[in-house]
Amino acid sequence: MRVVFMGTPAFAVPSLRKLAAAHEIALVLTRPDAVRSRGKKLEPSPVKEAALELDLPVMEANRMTPEVLDTLRAAEPEIFCVAAYGCILPDEVLTMAPLGCVNVHASLLPRWRGAAPIQRSILEGDAETGVSIMRIGHGVDTGAYCAQASCAVPGKSADELTVELAELGGDLLVSTLPAIADGSAVWTEQDESLVTHAAKIAKAELRLDPAAGALENIRRVMASSNAAPARCVIAGKPVRVMRAAAVDAVSPSAVAGSFTVKGGRVYMGCADGSFELISIKPDGKREMDAKSWAAGQREDDGAWGCLE
Repeated sequence: MRVVFMGTPAFAVPSLRKLAAAHEIALVLTRPDAVRSRGKKLEPSPVKEAALELDLPVMEANRMTPEVLDTLRAAEPEIFCVAAYGCILPDEVLTMAPLGCVNVHASLLPRWRGAAPIQRSILEGDAETGVSIMRIGHGVDTGAYCAQASCAVPGKSADELTVELAELGGDLLVSTLPAIADGSAVWTEQDESLVTHAAKIAKAELRLDPAAGALENIRRVMASSNAAPARCVIAGKPVRVMRAAAVDAVSPSAVAGSFTVKGGRVYMGCADGSFELISIKPDGKREMDAKSWAAGQREDDGAWGCLE
C-alpha cells in the first residue's frame, strides 16, 4: 500500500518504522525543526530523524500551504496515516487519498479525546487505557474507530506508558490497514454520552500539595514530564519530585505538610496518609535518590508544601 505518513514526536516513530517495513512510504510529513530541549539549538523531530535513517522522503510543515498540498497530491497516496502530527488537516487533505486519513490515538475512544490522553488516564487512576485507529474528521478526535488495543495503567509513568502505547499503536495500525483497504473494517461511531476530554496538562495541575491525598500526589508524579513537572517545596527549597511510591500500613508516616526521615527513607505527609519520596531534583542540582538528599539535611523532620 502506498502511504503518506504524518507525525512528529517519539510516540509516532514506532508507527512509521512498522509501516515502512510493511508498506511503501511515499512521503513523511512532520513539523519543522524546533528548540526541543534546554539548549537554543534547533533540533529535528523524532519522526524526521527516523525517516532520514530509513531513507524516506521528508517534508516539514506546520500548516497546509498550497505548496504542501501540491506535494501531497504528487505523492499519490492510497491512504494518509497520522500519529500525533500536531496540525489540523483541512477537508482537501481528508478527501485526497482514496482510503482517507486514519489516526493512531492514544486512548480507548471515546474516553480521552484531546491533547493529553496518556497523562489524563494516569491522573484519573484509570485501570486501563489503549490505542484506537480512527478516521480523522472535523472535530477533535471525534471520528469513528475500527480497531482498539488496551494495556494496564497503574504503576507506569507517563514516559513508560507513552513508549508502550506507541509500540501498541504501530502494531495495531499495520495489522488494521489490510481490512481498511479491502473494505472489511467495521467502523464504530463514538458514543457521545461516554466522551471525556483530555485537555493539555497545565503546570499548576501537577504541583504536589499536602492538602491532597497521598495517591493523588503520586499520580501527579507519575503523570509529570519535563514540560509539566511535579514540583513542591521541601525544607524551604523548591524541588522537582522525579519518583514517588505508596507506603504500606506499617511504614512510618508524617502529618500533613511535614516530612520525616526514617532509615534513610523520606515520608511525605498528606491529607490522608503519606507517600515515600524515591528521587528528587532540587532546583539547580542534579537528580538524586531520596536517601542521598536526606543525608544532606540537618534535621530528620521538616515541612513541605505546595509551590506558589
